[in-house]
Amino acid sequence: MNAKILTIHPVDPQPRLIRQAAEVIASGGLIAYPTDSGYALGCALENRSGVDRIIRIRRLDQKHHFTLMCHDFAQLGQFVIIDNAAFRAVKSLTPGPYTFIMKATKEVPRKMMHPKKHSVGARIPQNPTALALVEEVGEPLLSSTLILPGHTDAMTDSLAVSDEIGNDVDLIVDSGEPGTEPTSVIDFTEGAAIVRREGAGDVSRFE
Repeated sequence: MNAKILTIHPVDPQPRLIRQAAEVIASGGLIAYPTDSGYALGCALENRSGVDRIIRIRRLDQKHHFTLMCHDFAQLGQFVIIDNAAFRAVKSLTPGPYTFIMKATKEVPRKMMHPKKHSVGARIPQNPTALALVEEVGEPLLSSTLILPGHTDAMTDSLAVSDEIGNDVDLIVDSGEPGTEPTSVIDFTEGAAIVRREGAGDVSRFE
């Protein structure tokens, strides 16, 4: 059975509908939701079956960096280690179209860390619906951009998401057109910042 599509206002998300989506996550569900960089798959941090479902949908290998979708800088700091070199840069670029790869704290489930580096991706989105959802959940969403196997771009249309993976998720959030350009990825795990991918966010300060 295809997942329900929940339509939420893209600029002023209705709290009642955000609560509905958050309840699906709290009850162990996996959702597809819009971000600055296309659709993402998201579930609760401790949801091991959710992680397994994301791996299966995307056919991911062990080296994949899952992303913590955070609501604000304070929340981000509970789950990743932000040293002095990274602090100012991350603070000034969030919320925004950036993913930061950093060492994870003990709050992060081992299964979503990089097996050797013990690192994880973290970001604070600009998308109002994604931000409201993370705030309502009360902790970061374990997320992965919804790129289907064999494709290079994230999905951006709720009906296409429903057609392709409607049987594999519990809810699809439709909230206007999400961004289409991927985030810029900045890696802070080796001391100096390394640009791993140049995307929507300006990376000139790191070059």
